[in-house]
Amino acid sequence: MPFNTQLTRALGIRVPVVQGGMQWVGYAELASAVSNAGGLGILTALTQPTPEDLRKEIRRCRQMTKNPFGVNLTLLPALVPPDYAAYAQVIIDEGVKIVETAGNSPGPVIKQLKAANTIILHKCTTIRHAQSAVKMGVDFLSIDGFECAGHVGETDITNFILLSRARQSLGGVPFIASGGFADGQGLAAALALGACGINMGTRFMCTVEAPIHQNIKQAIVDADETDTELVLRRWRNTSRLFANKVAKAAVKVEKESPTGKFEEVAEYVSGKRGRQVFLNGDKDFGVWTAGQVMGLIHDIPTCDALLKRIEVEATETLRSNQNLFVQEGDQPVGPSGTVGKNTNNPGAEIWGVGKSKL
Repeated sequence: MPFNTQLTRALGIRVPVVQGGMQWVGYAELASAVSNAGGLGILTALTQPTPEDLRKEIRRCRQMTKNPFGVNLTLLPALVPPDYAAYAQVIIDEGVKIVETAGNSPGPVIKQLKAANTIILHKCTTIRHAQSAVKMGVDFLSIDGFECAGHVGETDITNFILLSRARQSLGGVPFIASGGFADGQGLAAALALGACGINMGTRFMCTVEAPIHQNIKQAIVDADETDTELVLRRWRNTSRLFANKVAKAAVKVEKESPTGKFEEVAEYVSGKRGRQVFLNGDKDFGVWTAGQVMGLIHDIPTCDALLKRIEVEATETLRSNQNLFVQEGDQPVGPSGTVGKNTNNPGAEIWGVGKSKL
């Protein structure tokens, strides 16, 4: 059964699940598979070395799916920053109408994209940043809880609080939930907390179509929710990474260094080494992002099988929850139970049970 949320209506998708933009993962193979399965696939712009390479990837993805897909454009501090405006212009020129933005000072890029009537999903780890993004005119917010992979922010607020704060504070601007989601029960919970969909990253890394080495997918399956490390906290650029040998070594240097110079840890957190992990399958070759949701991932399905399963789980969960309350005056009774002020029947459920024993 297709869902009917603000996200599905606006994006033209069947299931309110977005595949988050992931460096070295968000290629056409994965994005098209997610979109073909009824979710929203996302290409990662900066995985492509130039704007023209992004143009080629967009065209390649369009050949692989007729369904909507988007592009992630993340703005991060750099000595020589990419030409973000040029990447944005390629997105506009190629007719992509959905963009996931993230990072620092996105105002100019958001303005450029909104002038072309692009739907913007902006990722935030705090309500303060979300409120600033609302003023910029974004269409949806992706609220990232502390459980998420990659950049977690510095406030350490998990989704159970953060999503409810978003519902209370964002003036009705629709938002999706990101960080800690892998199944339909999670989707149902996010909808109950006020979100109109979910964003999944680590879960989509562990699918057949994800363009990363099988060894890394198996490492995710074998991992628990405790198998992550928070790195670069000392420099207030905290990232949640898979807890491999390199990440643990980086944390040790970070905690023990008397100087606090970033140069001491830079070699450990090299993005180039992280890229090679996905190619050579050596989980300890470099750092790579993964969320606490690893503890909920136990298989490597196709994107189609995964989203079908999430759809069934979510609808069954939402339906079963309707049986958790009754109309005023009705008595909730188990299949073989009776209730009354003088009974203490184990077959009864909650209301009126054991009144004489109180």
